[in-house]
Amino acid sequence: MQRFILTVGPALLHTVPLTEIHNPKYIYRINGAHGTPEEIRKTIHEIRAQVPGADILMDLPGNKVRTRDIGELQLEQGKQVTIPSDHFNYPEFYRHLKPGMTAWANDSIFELEVVEANEKGITFLSHSTGVLTNGKGVHVRGIHQDIPFLFEKDKQLIALANEEHLTFVGLSFVRSEDNVKEAQALLDPSIQIISKVETLDAVKRLDKILPLVRYILVDRGDLSSDVGIENIPRFQRFILEKANYYGVRVFLATQVLKHMEEKPVPTIAEIEALYSIYTSGVYGVQMSEETAVGHCIHECLATLDQMCAAIEKETITL
Repeated sequence: MQRFILTVGPALLHTVPLTEIHNPKYIYRINGAHGTPEEIRKTIHEIRAQVPGADILMDLPGNKVRTRDIGELQLEQGKQVTIPSDHFNYPEFYRHLKPGMTAWANDSIFELEVVEANEKGITFLSHSTGVLTNGKGVHVRGIHQDIPFLFEKDKQLIALANEEHLTFVGLSFVRSEDNVKEAQALLDPSIQIISKVETLDAVKRLDKILPLVRYILVDRGDLSSDVGIENIPRFQRFILEKANYYGVRVFLATQVLKHMEEKPVPTIAEIEALYSIYTSGVYGVQMSEETAVGHCIHECLATLDQMCAAIEKETITL
């Protein structure tokens, strides 16, 4: 394991300053889905004030349809709920929907069935119970061929990354090699692209995408919305084998140490999964909520380091 991507947020950077945890192998991720470009610029400056020369990853929000200005929307299984069309970051979302379609919200936690969709709003029949909040993805399979690859905010953040001379930019919801080329045409050549693999289309076109990049990141949460959560293990293995063949470095993301958002000790299942990740040729893992909003950042990073050390010392006695 060579590098770790740590997402900054209210916890890491503010509650826990980078000076307390910094290691040269850390890449500090800014989730471009949260905040305005100017707010994100301030975050870049704050990272550099704490750690001059830090490697920073701008993770573009991409053409992921997200909720906005909905507060805390209560979902109840078997009941309908309507979300106004202008309460999505892509107000034209309704144009791509038909009754009977299934929408997966918040990394497939919630299942919603489209009942009606028009310019005023989208009515769903909820098959789940829980609270849907602002900024959560709402994914419908098979509709993105007609949705632009880069939304306006993506273009603004690419311009910001160029101005601030960032190290990495993460491309979200890549579906073809043309998407990568579109971003490359806008990015300063000195910025390294991390092409995220989180769609079925990207998996199908890996042979075209991988020769264009040095890094990919497998976002298992969003990928699960496209291929089904039960298929993630075999897709993960397939992607890794393809990337290794092309000599492309792989980061792995989503719920790597989910338990440690709240608890200082990982589960045995997380340790076992982390061991498999470390020994499978993965270049690095990404911490998302674990560091952005988590309560056990020091313990989380210590766990990553301890697992690395244990594997490096590993021997087999016959």
